[in-house]
Amino acid sequence: MTRSLLAFVFVSLLAGATAPRAVAQTEGVGIYMVRGPDVGSDAPDFTLPWASKDTTSLDFGGYGPWKDRGRVIVLAFYPRDFTRTDSLELSTLRDRYDQLFGPDAVVFGVSVDPVDKHQRFAAKLDLPFRLLSDPDQKVAAAYGSKDTGGINRRTVYVIGRDGKVAWRNLRFNANARSSYDELGRAVHAALGKRK
Repeated sequence: MTRSLLAFVFVSLLAGATAPRAVAQTEGVGIYMVRGPDVGSDAPDFTLPWASKDTTSLDFGGYGPWKDRGRVIVLAFYPRDFTRTDSLELSTLRDRYDQLFGPDAVVFGVSVDPVDKHQRFAAKLDLPFRLLSDPDQKVAAAYGSKDTGGINRRTVYVIGRDGKVAWRNLRFNANARSSYDELGRAVHAALGKRK
């Protein structure tokens, strides 16, 4: 085994199931292994400011999953507003909203952008869901979605009615129909419906 591979395996073993991030330096290149909460574990709670296409939370207080306990929650972490791939992902969630989620699930996009930018982005895309602002990436870090460049990695979590992680995709592919189909099946399973 090469030294790079040995270092990777060693760090993998050290990371354990609860470590949010392990970093190995190999020949000047960082290898980042990121872990969020496992399926079946309690979803980390938080409160974040939000924006919809019509308003912001500045008048209503922040959002936290504890406000929707008993409902299925989808958290879609994405890098930035107004980028091509993020526009594609959120537009696809919008276009397939009824098919993927229906009235029994709530959906939130999460990025580092401020609420005023979120509101403009949500209005431009006519999004039927809110965008959460996590500028210091504390929530992204808790969900294994914090990237090294000050933006979020593209990950998606489904939180069940009991507040536990029902499903996660730590490498959500915004360009692949299969990613959305898999998400829809996960939401329907969490809702106790067949898809």
